[in-house]
Amino acid sequence: MPVTEMRPNMENWQERVDLAAAFRWTVRLNMHEAVANHFSLAINEDGTRFLMNPNQMHFSRIRASNLIVVDANDPTSMEGPDAPDPTAWGLHGGLHRHCPHARCAMHVHSPYATALAALADSRLPPVDQNACTFFNRYVIDDNYGGLAFEEEGTRCAQLFDDPKKKVMIMGNHGVMIIGDTVADTFNRLYYFERACMTYILALQTGQPLRILSDDVAEKTAQELESYPEQDARHLAELKAILDEEGSTYAQ
Repeated sequence: MPVTEMRPNMENWQERVDLAAAFRWTVRLNMHEAVANHFSLAINEDGTRFLMNPNQMHFSRIRASNLIVVDANDPTSMEGPDAPDPTAWGLHGGLHRHCPHARCAMHVHSPYATALAALADSRLPPVDQNACTFFNRYVIDDNYGGLAFEEEGTRCAQLFDDPKKKVMIMGNHGVMIIGDTVADTFNRLYYFERACMTYILALQTGQPLRILSDDVAEKTAQELESYPEQDARHLAELKAILDEEGSTYAQ
């Protein structure tokens, strides 16, 4: 029996399994950072109750049953043994409190997105198809103010004021990706890192960039947004690989 068919007596089990799979693949893609960084997924209508990884657990070990439930409106969420660290509470609590359209949020310090965030000009020009995905669909935070405790988290959340923009390039920090589901958000995280990689590698050649026109970039972005089921199929394949390997992610 595939491990994804196991059903412990826990609420939001399928969402837990999907999120655990995303953690495991983030490690494989070298987009994790030791026992730091966090993913969250809203489980109530207004988004203020959400699943999150337990404090200081390596992404490669996270199982569906390990995920904790946090309430952005209840400070006692910080009192449990596996409660998120204060920066996770600040960043994700602020996001789910102020942005109900951010059902899922993935924050990483992945190598290429963070390299982009370290540049004085952190814009991502449409130099390839992947970069076009994000044309006019990201925000840049130019006001890094230290670790994302509650005040800093609220400030960052308020930058997501346009529902069309689901990527935050966090200057001097990393990246925050939001979406409707785990599949939608992880797919966006994956392709943003790939787009950043291509751009950073192109810059390293020192040669002129071949930048697409705004019209072509926007057309391509719209075509990719309407591409059928790509995100769901992407995550399904990743879970199938984990299942074949006997991974413990869905336990």
